[in-house]
Amino acid sequence: MIFDNRMERREEKVRKDRKRRTKVSAMGRLTREMMSDVMETALKKPIQTGEFRKNPVEPAWRCPAGYVYELVEAPNCTMEYLTLEHTVTGRVVLQLHGGGYIGPMKNIYRRFAVRYSKLGYGADVLSVDYRVAPEYPFPAALMDAVDGYRWLLEEKKYEPEKIAVAGDSAGGGLALALVHYLKDHGMPLPGGVITMSPWTDVTLGGESYESRYELDPLFGNSRENMLYQCSYIGEADPADPYLSPLFGDFSGFPPMLMQVGDYEVLLSDTLSVSEKAKKAGVRVRTSVYSGMFHVFQMGLDLIPESREAWEEVGEFLCIVYKIQRKAEGRVVKRVKTHRPEVQERARGLLISMIRGEIEGPVKKAAKEDRRKGGKECENHSDCCGED
Repeated sequence: MIFDNRMERREEKVRKDRKRRTKVSAMGRLTREMMSDVMETALKKPIQTGEFRKNPVEPAWRCPAGYVYELVEAPNCTMEYLTLEHTVTGRVVLQLHGGGYIGPMKNIYRRFAVRYSKLGYGADVLSVDYRVAPEYPFPAALMDAVDGYRWLLEEKKYEPEKIAVAGDSAGGGLALALVHYLKDHGMPLPGGVITMSPWTDVTLGGESYESRYELDPLFGNSRENMLYQCSYIGEADPADPYLSPLFGDFSGFPPMLMQVGDYEVLLSDTLSVSEKAKKAGVRVRTSVYSGMFHVFQMGLDLIPESREAWEEVGEFLCIVYKIQRKAEGRVVKRVKTHRPEVQERARGLLISMIRGEIEGPVKKAAKEDRRKGGKECENHSDCCGED
């Protein structure tokens, strides 16, 4: 198969690359250390009911030139549909955002949507702003994801093999749960699945919950965070495959790309699913990034490992969509991080991104940090290549 041959070539290339670069990049290490410092006053404290969504209001998102941004009302939630002007490719990414099943859609995921579109050579992107806990426990998020997938099939008439489902963190687990649901209910399966640091086992039974406990700058060194206090479970069985997709049957699944950092307590959540899926005959590309933290892809082009991860996503999408890329063609923009002013903007953007996505419970501390010199990127096109 074309897919098999291209995946095998990619795996061999990655193995060689990993041998050449076993150390963590300076920017990656710096970001990880900053995350650890920020988390000391954020997720290391208990998250109270609904408190995660009380983050400061984000600035209005600016849709990049050349794109059309639409809000779509689903039966129980809102969806965001991003398309390239005057372009019909028949390709689409269904994005399921992260946030521990308690966080809403954020601007970083709108940037992700633009990135997915570019990497998919003009692919459309539907981001589901699904209902979240504690008001809406399981299976609310899953059913909203099903509604989004059904909308793509029935309303927009996408061919299922041209749909790629992508998700990070809780959204990654939700992406896998969605495919379990589709398979169990006789619905056509997507052409591929992309997960970034997916939460696939809400029973928290993986080996890395212990072995990475002191390394993880986000979820380590504390039991008082969203992993251990998951209000989304409600009265359901945590081992239900629609909650913990690890425990489902992966036979018949589409090809998958799974990315994770080896400093994550969620490392096992990726490795266990990958192993189980491969035994079921699924084509899986599993990439473990040395020294990286939870959803490090939020660094976009600012961290070498993040940049590499997104390039890998682009290659996978081209395989799923059967796109032949020109050797000299590049989709992901690079940033020259050796310039001090760009490095400063990069640090500011990453700090802002981390706080905006996961620091909500400690508004006062965040405001004080910014007052003392936190610096945010004013022009994202200068540092991350997207608005």
